Amino acid sequence: MKADAAEVFEEVGETTTKLLQRVFYRSFEYQGELLTLLGRAVKAIWKEGVHLGDFTRQLTSVGTESVPIVLLTVGFSGAVLALYTVGSLTNLGIGNLLGGIVALSIVRETGPLITAVTLIARVGSGITAEIGAMKTSEQVDALRAMGISPVAYLVVPRLLACLIMGPVTTLFGDAAGVFGGGVIAVNQGQTARQYTDSFRQLLEPNGSDIFEGLLKALVFGAIIALIACREGLETKGGAAGVGRSTNRAVVFTIILVFAADFVLTWFFKAKSVI
Repeated sequence: MKADAAEVFEEVGETTTKLLQRVFYRSFEYQGELLTLLGRAVKAIWKEGVHLGDFTRQLTSVGTESVPIVLLTVGFSGAVLALYTVGSLTNLGIGNLLGGIVALSIVRETGPLITAVTLIARVGSGITAEIGAMKTSEQVDALRAMGISPVAYLVVPRLLACLIMGPVTTLFGDAAGVFGGGVIAVNQGQTARQYTDSFRQLLEPNGSDIFEGLLKALVFGAIIALIACREGLETKGGAAGVGRSTNRAVVFTIILVFAADFVLTWFFKAKSVI
């Protein structure tokens, strides 16, 4: 009986190890595919330029139409952050630092990350569904038949729009998050002046905190666009395939964005220590 149990555990261990190895190798392979697509996009920009009509439409879709959602999500996040911390800070006798703590948390971490998740849900899924529908209806093949590069026509405008509007929407989100925290601070008895004065105590005067957040937003924008376009171009199987590709794009993008957030935070932390 003990021998049978040992064999079962051994088999489970071997299966788990093989599965983890496949996931590990596949993750690196997938990242290589994304870098390849990025290289093809850069090459297409260099050789063929940018299709301005579609680029303008993507700017509107990624930026203008996403801003209201970003304002709401990050604004409420800032309010929740202030609501959770104001009591503890007051009890510790440092309630005057609430504004600085909220602002620092928003511009470095919460703002870029929640903005990215919002864009994944709204923009990334939309890009995958749109390109996936074009792939299954053979419109992508028609572009190739006409001598038009799908990368230049479909990927480049969306990639550039996400690279530009990712940081821009993050700035709007940062402002909304800090404002949301301010509403809670005033509601809890602080003055607006006290709230804003604490910014200078914790935020770097050279703006490096804001720069770090915007750099994260830039990387997140690239990840969102590349995965969405990659999954769209690889779509197979009709309408059901479009649904599967969209689901994969959202899941993979969220995972990679959080992983990139960890790596970038580690890098900035190490740089500040040095």
